[in-house]
Amino acid sequence: MTYGYIRVSTDRQDCANQKIGIESKAASLGLMIDKYIQDAGVSGTTEPDERALGGCLKKLKSGDILICSELSRLGRKLFMIMRILEHCMKCGATVYTVKDGYEFGDNIQSKVMAFAFGLSAEIERDLISQRTKEALQRLKKQGKKLGRESGSRNKKRKLDDKTELINNLLLQKMPKTEIARRLKVSLPTLYSFISLQNPKNKTDL
Repeated sequence: MTYGYIRVSTDRQDCANQKIGIESKAASLGLMIDKYIQDAGVSGTTEPDERALGGCLKKLKSGDILICSELSRLGRKLFMIMRILEHCMKCGATVYTVKDGYEFGDNIQSKVMAFAFGLSAEIERDLISQRTKEALQRLKKQGKKLGRESGSRNKKRKLDDKTELINNLLLQKMPKTEIARRLKVSLPTLYSFISLQNPKNKTDL
């Protein structure tokens, strides 16, 4: 039995691309995909038993073949990848990856390759995570604000150049609901802006 395994987030195009690659790989091996196993919208950190992949792994037997786009489709953690490959090897099944060009069977060379790949992937992710943390800490020390400003705050800033207009409309006793409508902002945003401009008159709003 030859299985094709696809794992995607929400990108349909990526799903199609993975399928094309898997079928091409199967053809190069003189095989045809008997069944596709797909995990859509599932993280690679999710345990196999909680994915469709888990059901496929339980059915694997000697001589079966599992083809996936790349090893990271199976999992995003070192020991998870190792467990999956070890299970396949014990069953006598072979795992092929399209982009990586790997073949994992029940032999010592495959086991060494699986360990080396998983270890290097884990180290790389740790390094990326560490570099990100260091960059964020550096930005914090420089006094730079991190993350996006909230939508309401952005709208308040858009009202900065409307201060004179707002004050004139208020002097004309125009209802605040009408002012908010004209400026295309919510009433709470207008109230907040006015209170920031005239904090002493907050209670008069």
